[in-house]
Amino acid sequence: MSINENIAKVKQQLKQAAIQSGRTPEDIRLIAVSKTKPAEMIQEALATGQTAFGENRIQEALGKIEGLSSNTQIEWHLIGHLQKNKVKFCPGNFQWIHSIDSIELAEKLEARCAFSAKKINVLIQVNLSREISKSGLQNWEETLPLAEKLLAGKWLKFRGLMIIPPPDLGELATRKIYEKTRKWRDQLQQNYGQPDINELSMGMTADYLWAIQEGSTMIRVGTAIFGRRN
Repeated sequence: MSINENIAKVKQQLKQAAIQSGRTPEDIRLIAVSKTKPAEMIQEALATGQTAFGENRIQEALGKIEGLSSNTQIEWHLIGHLQKNKVKFCPGNFQWIHSIDSIELAEKLEARCAFSAKKINVLIQVNLSREISKSGLQNWEETLPLAEKLLAGKWLKFRGLMIIPPPDLGELATRKIYEKTRKWRDQLQQNYGQPDINELSMGMTADYLWAIQEGSTMIRVGTAIFGRRN
C-alpha cells in the first residue's frame, strides 16, 4: 500500500475509535513519525494533507526541517529524548517537544527560547511502568515541581503529558497505564486551573486504538504510515 492509502486507513480507524468512545475525531491529532525516513516520504504524506510529523533525533530532524522549510504548514514534534546540549537547536525548528523530563532541561530550554524569542509547546514525559530503559518521571511527587516550573515560564507552554508504555503488555495493562496518565493530566489541569493542559500524547502503531479509547489527543504513528524502519 502507498503512504496515501496508509494515512487514509489510519485516519479511518482513528475516526471509528473516536466515535465508539463518544469522542470527536477532530480532537485527535495524527503525528506521522518520520524518523529514519527520507524527506521524499514526508513530501508524499504532505500531499495527502498530513502536516504533523514526529522526529526522534535532533540532528536527523534538522536536515529534513531545513529541506522542507518552504512548506509553512508543517508542524514538527520532537518525540525522542532531548539531550541538554541539543536544546539550542529547538527554538524555531520544533513547535512541540513531548519529552521534558527534568527541571534542569526545562530551565535550559526556557532560557534558549527566551534568547531566540520563540515559544514552544511542551509535554512532560512520564514513565508509569517505571522502565529503566526509558526516560520520564515515575512519581506524581516529582511531576508537580516540573509542572510548576513550566507554568512559571514565559516561553514554554505546558500542554500535557506523554507516555511510551512497554510494547508487550497486552490490551488491559496498556489501557490501565493510559487511564492513569489521563487521570494525572486531569489532576494537573484541575490543580492549576489551566484548561490548556489538555494534551495526551499516547499511542503508537500497535496500540493507538486503545490509546484513543483512553483519551489520547495525539497518536504517534510511524510503521503503519511509512512501513517498517530500516
